[in-house]
Amino acid sequence: MNLDLLHKRILAKSSDLQTWFDSARSGLAFPIYSSFDLRDAGFKLAPIDANIFPAGFNNICLADRDNSQDVAKLYLESHYPNVKKVLLLSEEHTNNPYYWDNVLALKIILEGAGREVRIAMPRELPEPLNLISASGAEVRVHSAKRVGSGVDVDGFLPDLIVSNNDFSLAYEDWSRDLETPMNPPRELGWYRRRKDRFFKVYNDLATQFCNTLELDPWILTVESEMFGDFDIDDESSREKLAEQVALTLDRLRARYREQKVEREPFAFVKNNAGTYGLGVVKVDSPEEILSWNNKTRKKMKAAKGGREVNEVLIQEGIPTTTLADGQTAEPVMYMIGCQLAGGFLRAHGEKAQDESLNSPGAVFKRLCVADLQIRIAGCPMENAYGWIARLAFLSVAKEAQELEVKFRGYQGPGC
Repeated sequence: MNLDLLHKRILAKSSDLQTWFDSARSGLAFPIYSSFDLRDAGFKLAPIDANIFPAGFNNICLADRDNSQDVAKLYLESHYPNVKKVLLLSEEHTNNPYYWDNVLALKIILEGAGREVRIAMPRELPEPLNLISASGAEVRVHSAKRVGSGVDVDGFLPDLIVSNNDFSLAYEDWSRDLETPMNPPRELGWYRRRKDRFFKVYNDLATQFCNTLELDPWILTVESEMFGDFDIDDESSREKLAEQVALTLDRLRARYREQKVEREPFAFVKNNAGTYGLGVVKVDSPEEILSWNNKTRKKMKAAKGGREVNEVLIQEGIPTTTLADGQTAEPVMYMIGCQLAGGFLRAHGEKAQDESLNSPGAVFKRLCVADLQIRIAGCPMENAYGWIARLAFLSVAKEAQELEVKFRGYQGPGC
């Protein structure tokens, strides 16, 4: 089903969809923000990655960034009504100037929501850092010092910690006995979270969504399977991985025939707890795994914080038919609460439609969800991609529920 037909079906079933969505989100607690990398193949549309501590807010269009202040204000007033002071907890990679533009964009959004904001990282600093972002702006970054059951940021005592640190490392000593509410909770960090759980939850919800639309769930789901006890340097482990990839490709080939998709399937092997596009390798055949050279093995070992990769996700590859100024592209959608906050098209002039675009050389093109407020019927891309992002965000909330993650200080129902 192409994008226009999906868009029209969503419009025709909008009342039923909203009823289903309201029921599905009942009783759940929701992270303050998230982002989702999507792939639109024409015959299939689905997320390929879910980020609960997203960077990239600096890449969404200015209209969306302005609207995000109101959306953030509504979220905070609904769930943290007494919060006045917010600590924006950052990553520690001070050598990435683009990341600091993201942090500045988040600071502007939170300040626009009426909160006082400080930026800090969870380690001791002899004095605050004055860092320069890629746009040339100065960012003052403090140390988030633990004092008692709370945090002291050079005399600033936050009521809420909004984390943009994805906790690939657990920071157990820093977080021990912390009572200051944190959103997203540390327990949703990559030290604990696994991609296969998210995709299982997403596929279940996407199936319900498609049943409401009276569509084949295959068009919005993505086959994903965890492979454990992975050791890239062990030949027998690679052989077992190749066998499992072969089974995945055979299943996909059969479904392609059923769906009359005239192309060969492919897959990605990904770090099951990975982020920043690290530890991702495209696979066209199981034989490729058996012949991985040192460069590919090193790429598969890459993980944030130097963590070992001992679980991988075998995921159905979804090609992209999206183009931006003639370049291969994919949509990235941002949420605040259950509301669309913005998006952009990640484009790469040196990548094919079946390759990962989250790599050096990517550029960002306009995709403005504020256009939906003007005339939703005239925005098939924003509407369809927006609903997939809502599905994915709902999946994150249910994933958190399954992991029994507690949202300290979170008030009120829904999102």
